[in-house]
Amino acid sequence: MSDKQAVLMLVKRPELWGLEQLGEHFDLRTVPGPGIRAVVTGGTEGIDAATMDALPDLEIISVCAVGYDSTDVAHARSRGIVVTNTPDVLTDDVADLAIGLMLATSRRIAQHDRYVRDGEWVSKGSPPLTRRMSGRRIGILGLGRIGLAIAKRAEPFATEIAYYSRNKRDDVSYRYAPDVVSLAASVDILVVATSGGKDTAKLVDAATIEALGPDGMLVNIARGSVIDEDTLVAALADGRLGSAGLDVFADEPNVPQALLSMQNVVLLPHQGSATVETRAVMGQLVIDNLDAHFSGRSLITPLW
Repeated sequence: MSDKQAVLMLVKRPELWGLEQLGEHFDLRTVPGPGIRAVVTGGTEGIDAATMDALPDLEIISVCAVGYDSTDVAHARSRGIVVTNTPDVLTDDVADLAIGLMLATSRRIAQHDRYVRDGEWVSKGSPPLTRRMSGRRIGILGLGRIGLAIAKRAEPFATEIAYYSRNKRDDVSYRYAPDVVSLAASVDILVVATSGGKDTAKLVDAATIEALGPDGMLVNIARGSVIDEDTLVAALADGRLGSAGLDVFADEPNVPQALLSMQNVVLLPHQGSATVETRAVMGQLVIDNLDAHFSGRSLITPLW
């Protein structure tokens, strides 16, 4: 009989999330049942109320992500189950990727790589011109930890940085827009960095996309649910939106088929935090939170 605490593992590929050491510390299970006191899940997988209720001894849910919108946090709280996540440690990687997507989309780096590999440089000559990123107006939707890190990285490129969040910040000099549509109308590049969940579902809607316009670029490193994806695809297809750099989608890993052939879009498989260094720290934070809970110490990153 193991003396390790029983933990339900819901992350599909633990080794990609720095969680390969979890089995050294805990008795990992893959099926809900009695005796399981903790759950480890991801931002995409989450855990619903029904699964929680199939775990009568559950005390803690550790989300290996900064976003926890796929976890029924309200139900967890009603049952007295604590929830932790992994904020801060992935901020730099996600912000770096946002800048990378802006550059890759502006200069069509991925498309031109294929152009060379497919021999089209030889057969067709130089490809069409691209757009510069320097000197453009950049808007950030959601100026939290990650949004602020993106804004600071974007300063050398931008003529102006503006943002919209639920609350205006007093600690930044960036221009505050009163709503999402007015922000989109006043910038060339709109970066989505807000949290997911019901409150932000399809926040970037048809009006926002129309305001961004045929020369505008939309970059999303937040959650696919924040954008009305059908409207986005249609606008890209008919030229009402200039381009997009997307790391997240509404129904991952399923990407709208129409996007796959578009030359004005860069597509990534949700790679915001996907570096060896950051995933190792995220995994360790999950372990440290569980160790703290079972040792009676204060949690490191509780949601409340």
